[in-house]
Amino acid sequence: MSINSIDAKTLSIMFLAGARNLKDNKEWINELNVFPVPDGDTGTNMTMTIMSAAREVMGLGEDPDMMTLCKAVSSGSLRGARGNSGVILSQLLRGFCKGAREYSEIDARIVADSFEKAVDTAYKAVMKPKEGTILTVARGAAEKARELADAGETDLEVFGMEIIRHAEAVLASTPELLPVLKQAGVVDSGGQGLVQVLKGAYDGLLGREIPDAESLAEEAKPAEKKEALVNPEVRANAEIRFGYCTEFIIMLNKAGAGWNAKTEKDFKAFLESIGDSIVCVADDEVVKVHVHTNDPGLAIQRALMYGQLSNMKIDNMRLEHQETLFAMTGSKEKQEEKKEEKLPRKEVGFVAVCAGQGLEEIFKGLGVDYVISGGQTMNPSTEDVLEAIGKVNADTVFVLPNNKNIIMAANQAAGMTEDKRVIVIPTKTVPQGITAVINYMPEVDIAVSHDNMLQEIGRVRSAEVTYAVRDTVLNDVPIHEGDMMGIGDSGILAVGRDRDETTLETLARMVTDETTLISIYYGSDVEEEAAEAFRVRAAERFSGCDVELQAGGQPIYYYILSAEA
Repeated sequence: MSINSIDAKTLSIMFLAGARNLKDNKEWINELNVFPVPDGDTGTNMTMTIMSAAREVMGLGEDPDMMTLCKAVSSGSLRGARGNSGVILSQLLRGFCKGAREYSEIDARIVADSFEKAVDTAYKAVMKPKEGTILTVARGAAEKARELADAGETDLEVFGMEIIRHAEAVLASTPELLPVLKQAGVVDSGGQGLVQVLKGAYDGLLGREIPDAESLAEEAKPAEKKEALVNPEVRANAEIRFGYCTEFIIMLNKAGAGWNAKTEKDFKAFLESIGDSIVCVADDEVVKVHVHTNDPGLAIQRALMYGQLSNMKIDNMRLEHQETLFAMTGSKEKQEEKKEEKLPRKEVGFVAVCAGQGLEEIFKGLGVDYVISGGQTMNPSTEDVLEAIGKVNADTVFVLPNNKNIIMAANQAAGMTEDKRVIVIPTKTVPQGITAVINYMPEVDIAVSHDNMLQEIGRVRSAEVTYAVRDTVLNDVPIHEGDMMGIGDSGILAVGRDRDETTLETLARMVTDETTLISIYYGSDVEEEAAEAFRVRAAERFSGCDVELQAGGQPIYYYILSAEA
């Protein structure tokens, strides 16, 4: 007996079965990522995206109408979207729902129309669509659906089987469209994820895979919200070596001692002698300074040699430490009161994404209002970015994704914000994010400052050093499990067995004759002494550059590197 139409109840079962099949194949899909890094996350991102929608669907009861079901799938996937693959999947689901929501039942013709709407919506959401990806597989499925519908096929069992067969054939062709896939010996991971959703949905249509509501509900529970990747109790009890967070701006006195490369180097050396977490950035007229020290007066006294000071701010971090302990052990009423406190509205605010306590402190020291914990190891969702934007009481909020896989979710969140202007600076790395916020100019028009930030992040070369989790070949470079890899803005820069040697080789590929500053952020798996020893080696190797070392605390990546002119 043929199946000629699908009602909302059946579509709900199909959607949940598709979500289940994606979830069941999550780790396999992760392993298809081209870069053999320890945080391959396409399967994870797509699963978390679709499970966000599954939560909405399971809350509808057993017999939803089509409009309500489509709203749940669209809204849940949109807010839960993580990473580029998750955002594209959410747009595919959103587009399909736009096509189907007006009908009480959908047949082959409506499914074909909805597939086309899905592909159109997803392609429009991507600034520069690339073939050989999930988009190509989705378009192939849509084209097959249209061909079958136009040929008069009405049996959805045959219709679905032929679409899946064609989608698998298109998926198999992705290595021919993207050479990097062919060299790595894999098909596109996002495309594979989409095929698994289609296969699960088809099984749901035929009654082969009726999702176990209890276990699926457990999987679809929202992840615990984390303000940081580090346990807050550990952070609160950590020893504070330097007690005062000191910030100010030096308005350079042109008639005074002057400011040049030598005085800047000497001033940074002085700050390093009295503290840590140092940020010192100069332009023609001002110098922005941030330092953690036990004697703010020394920093201020030295700075006065170069000009007048403004925007001075000194925070007692040991006192804040005690307040943190109190917040963790104090009364619930007091904690609720603290949550309700609101800062006065301001013109401009910042949200940044990073992983690691040290990086978080750097961004906050530069004036970032809210830091979302995440990045390469855990892409925050659209909902996470929306919540962060909501916590910044400003007319305009700049968002710094600091990862190419978060930019689409940030843009999606910006488009969903109604009560304030949101500007996403497309920072692809943490060093780009730091450069962007440093180059914000509060004294000029926002549009001018925006253009300046975009220009400056283009001058930053970035790289990350981690280890390979499997054998592969990338950019004609053989990589073996356990190898150290230096991954730059456009691909593999260095591969080796020794961490420091590989990192030095990575820097050698980044540094040019114009490079004046090298910044090194060491991760949670690198001891401070080892990092300092490496900084000394780097300074000797690249003697024409200032080499700065900061504790980033990031997981997975031993070092994050930047080279700037």
